[in-house]
Amino acid sequence: MSVEKEPIGVIGVGWVGLVTAACFAELGHPVIARDIVAEKVEALSRGETTIHEPGLTELLERNAERLTFTTEMSELLGGARLLFVCVDTPPTVSGDADLSRVRSVVEDLGEGGDHVLVMKSTVPAGTGATIRRELPGVPYVSCPEFLKEGTAVADFMHPDRVVIGVDPGDEAAAVAVAGLYEPLGGEIVRTDVASAEMIKLASNAFLATKISFVNEIANVCEEVGADVSEVARGMGLDARIGPAFLRAGIGYGGSCFPKDLKALKMLAGNSGYHFQLLSAVIEVNELQKRRVVNKLLARLGSLAGRRVALLGLAFKPDTDDMREASSLVLAARLRGEGAEVTAYDPVATEAARSLIEGVEFAPSALDALAGADAAVLVTEWPEFAALDWREAATRMARPLLIDGRNFLDADLLRGAGFEYEGIGRAAERAASPATAG
Repeated sequence: MSVEKEPIGVIGVGWVGLVTAACFAELGHPVIARDIVAEKVEALSRGETTIHEPGLTELLERNAERLTFTTEMSELLGGARLLFVCVDTPPTVSGDADLSRVRSVVEDLGEGGDHVLVMKSTVPAGTGATIRRELPGVPYVSCPEFLKEGTAVADFMHPDRVVIGVDPGDEAAAVAVAGLYEPLGGEIVRTDVASAEMIKLASNAFLATKISFVNEIANVCEEVGADVSEVARGMGLDARIGPAFLRAGIGYGGSCFPKDLKALKMLAGNSGYHFQLLSAVIEVNELQKRRVVNKLLARLGSLAGRRVALLGLAFKPDTDDMREASSLVLAARLRGEGAEVTAYDPVATEAARSLIEGVEFAPSALDALAGADAAVLVTEWPEFAALDWREAATRMARPLLIDGRNFLDADLLRGAGFEYEGIGRAAERAASPATAG
């Protein structure tokens, strides 16, 4: 006879919350997920997936009987003891994390009963201590998420590690949360709350540092005649360095790195410490997004009246997330230079419409390229690698492509008639500013 698993409560059904709810349901737990946005709850209750994440729709369909979506906190509190907080903590104008949604959860919880509050939202170190003081009778567990958009389901089901932070007195809660994750096989890291909070922020800061570092190396490679792809490959074979996050491009984006780096920088500053390295990482990333425009200027001269196609809008493939996407900066800069901008993305077009003004959204990559004087590959969607580039060249006014992710086969593109330039590859730089043609 199978034993019914403990019900799980999830507060917030954005990207992290919905993946968390679906995966716990897949593990056999009844899940009650609460969100304050009625339209989102209604859509999920009808079986409609509200975000694009590979494998998520299948999980939601397969476990529909285990999943309940509601706007009522009372229904959540009445049906689950372990409450996973998955609300957004976006940056404020100052760069600090906006904890208003977390505060709202704490207020709604009240006395808490026999519930356990499990914080998956990314919060500054010290947040857990504050909540424990305000809810002295509620056990508190810091269990930060380490999911990557595009592979979130796999990341949840096959974690590298699960971090569980508790302070004295809440050990029983830590055992309960650890028990949920033990079937997944990842190493359980038991620590205090503040350290758990810092592990999340420090991990993202280090990964972003690797990205900015290799982008700086790419810029130097262009000046000295080296190929950053070869440099990164040689670096990555060193076990102390590793190959992950050493791919040069036009910078990181998304919901995690930008806000978490700003939050960590502000956390340090508010504590009296100037995090100089992190400031440089952020600055390099912002400048990297703009270097593509300089490449186009070097090839085309003025961009006024030129038609430039952006291939990809989402900050990375396999997601429709437009938060901090490089395409936002590129589109604004290109329009600022007087260019006409067309764009295509396989899934993120609708999300982009409200964020990018003055851009013509095309129904396909070939339609976006039609009549263009240049194209920029912004997001490395697999369909771009499979595109008929010979056909694309015939449709463009000038077959010039800047590969912002070093994703495409340079020889194939040149064979199709393209002027091709990647990132950090000196041999592909324009010899001199081009004249109009």
